[in-house]
Amino acid sequence: MKKLLIIDGNHLVHRAYHAYPQNFTSPDGRPVGMVYGWCVMFLKALEIIKPTHVAICFDRPAPTFRKTMYAGYQANRPQMESELSDQIVFLQEALTQSGFPQFGVDGYEADDLIGTLALQAEEAYTDGDETIILSGDRDLLQLVDKYTKEMMPLTGITNFQLLDPQGVKEKMGVGPEQIVDYKALVGDASDGYPGITGIGPKTAITLLEKYATFERVYEHLDEISPRVVEKLTEFAEQGAMSKKLAQIVCDAPVHLRWDEVALSNIEEATIASVFEELGFSSLARKMRLFAAPKPEKKPKVNEHQLSLL
Repeated sequence: MKKLLIIDGNHLVHRAYHAYPQNFTSPDGRPVGMVYGWCVMFLKALEIIKPTHVAICFDRPAPTFRKTMYAGYQANRPQMESELSDQIVFLQEALTQSGFPQFGVDGYEADDLIGTLALQAEEAYTDGDETIILSGDRDLLQLVDKYTKEMMPLTGITNFQLLDPQGVKEKMGVGPEQIVDYKALVGDASDGYPGITGIGPKTAITLLEKYATFERVYEHLDEISPRVVEKLTEFAEQGAMSKKLAQIVCDAPVHLRWDEVALSNIEEATIASVFEELGFSSLARKMRLFAAPKPEKKPKVNEHQLSLL
């Protein structure tokens, strides 16, 4: 049975950075508060999910195709502090030394890499196999389906909510297949695209419950209240652009090779050494528990089985 854990590296970075004090330093004096928090979440996910394979995706500094499509995309996000960017490099170096596979491609967001890897994984799945995406990014909820779930951090950094398609519907008011249509209508303040100005979540959910998709809403304007129609008409281009921005690309130039992402590749001694160098002695001990899976013991043959041989 395959169980692939895909980590949204950047989401965990920002969550950990704000959760842990930055006066936490490594033995050589470098700030590692974010790195420590990131590792705590990672280890907790390993403990809960017990994956057979792990892939970690990161954004790259280069502008993405969405920025080319819309200049205002993520324009309101503050510039990353040098202390944080230095820790990201430090984290990625530590993960590389530990043997954990990482994915990053210029021009694409981590979301696109996650979507591509999840789709490639599903092509090899049979009943019982699954992908768990660890992220708090609601855009990724569009990937949730029969084989793929999203594990979202709640309060703190070690409490999580695992969402299947029904869980997405209960949380968002729309199913995974409608997330991009929902974003087309309401926009996304964190990413800086507007949707249909003046339409909020409640109206968007009502429209999608009745008409299913953003495009079909426009096919039934004669059935919608004049006040809403006015907004839909005036900001139609905004909405269409927002849908394109929200859509995760699932054909990014990355390739899932099962042998390269197998957790069994990870050597306990290497992990322990890397994390002890960082001053994370307690985490190094935990890593020994969740690194390479131990070979299964051969089942004992009882007398009844022997009589049948």
